[in-house]
Amino acid sequence: MAARGVLRTIEGGRLMFWCPGCDGAHQVQIGTGPGPRWGFNGDYDRPTFSPSVLVRGSRPITDDERLRIMAGESIKPEPTVCHSFVRDGQIQFLGDCTHALAGRTVSLKPFDEA
Repeated sequence: MAARGVLRTIEGGRLMFWCPGCDGAHQVQIGTGPGPRWGFNGDYDRPTFSPSVLVRGSRPITDDERLRIMAGESIKPEPTVCHSFVRDGQIQFLGDCTHALAGRTVSLKPFDEA
């Protein structure tokens, strides 16, 4: 993994960017090959990816929830959504995001500044 501009390059033609809404990295695949691929403008300082980036997951469980699960209680995972356009070095978070930056646009930051 190597830092390049605001991105990280990883094997398999993948690029990562830091998402401040999720407080974690998201990745896309570029170039040719199997699986979904995104268009990339080639600018590692002000990247644009197309189409939008949609990441679905679930909120990590808390220590209290972990203890309750160990005691036999059933805990339903809380789904999360991060849906954005990355354009010209900005992340435009769409309204279906489940985090606090939904509906806002922020600049991408290098990993060491995030």
